[in-house]
Amino acid sequence: MIFRFANPELLWLLLLVPLFLLFRGKIGRRAAVRFPSVQLAKQVSAFVRSRPGRFASWLRAFVLIFLLLALARPQSGEEWDQITESGIDIMLTVDLSTSMWAHDFEIAGAPVDRLTAVKQVVDDFIANRSHDRIGLVAFAGEPYLVSPLTLKHDWVAQRLGDLEIGMVTDGTAIGSAIGTAVNRVAEQESASKIVVLLTDGANNRGALDPLPAAQAAAALGIKVYTVGVGRIGQVPFPRLDRYGQPARAPNGAMVFGRARSDIDLELLEQIAETTGARYFHATDTGELEQIYREIDELERTEVHYDLRRFYSDLFWIPLAVGLILLGFEQLLAHTRYRRLP
Repeated sequence: MIFRFANPELLWLLLLVPLFLLFRGKIGRRAAVRFPSVQLAKQVSAFVRSRPGRFASWLRAFVLIFLLLALARPQSGEEWDQITESGIDIMLTVDLSTSMWAHDFEIAGAPVDRLTAVKQVVDDFIANRSHDRIGLVAFAGEPYLVSPLTLKHDWVAQRLGDLEIGMVTDGTAIGSAIGTAVNRVAEQESASKIVVLLTDGANNRGALDPLPAAQAAAALGIKVYTVGVGRIGQVPFPRLDRYGQPARAPNGAMVFGRARSDIDLELLEQIAETTGARYFHATDTGELEQIYREIDELERTEVHYDLRRFYSDLFWIPLAVGLILLGFEQLLAHTRYRRLP
């Protein structure tokens, strides 16, 4: 709901109302009856109502206020902000394999696992793409659709927050993940379609090889940005229990060891080049944030708006109030507060 005055400059006239009250009674017509004696005036004043006269002055002031408000033409309306072209469909693809437990990232100086860092950065990325449709695919040994393409980004962010390592059969099915993401954006009619694939491993599962999947994406005009996440070599890694969850000491702290981290960066680079996109490698949270900022800047299209405003005049409300008060004042002036000539 929007409120405005069509003639706001007339509101300056409201400053005349205090002047009206200030000079009321100090100037006016000559007295109809003159008294030769002050004593006689005192006797007459005993029968004169002083408060009603003050009340009438205030009543006329309010009449003037409401009439001036009516002249300023108050209006209420609605603003319609309609997007006529959203531009880009983005399918985010996140690795949930066991290797994402590696604690080689930090947030606010505290070590965190790779998935925790990814969630924070990707959540910010989603928040910055308010006019694009975004979907989410998670994968490990096999891919699954977490959220279809949608403009309801709160829903996508919520589903992203629900992701946990171990939700999917372990492994790294990069080719199948690309295929699932590409199938979801291929059927859409949009100016640009992209897939952002994030992984920390090498392809070792799935029925679809990564490079043929990338070639299919390129044939459909879909770019696949690839992000390798994590350091290569020995990295801090929690010891896992039989359920695939980090083992904990009696005080609740994770029990850490060291594990080998291998990321097929060459494959990720080939996938990106095949589709006309770019490849990135992040070894800390700052680099990961910068990568998603670069992707955000690279994939921008113009968003067209259809902005309309509809207003309805409300001047009749203060006008009606002013006329009612004026009629009431005139009624009092000719009855209860009638003056002698």
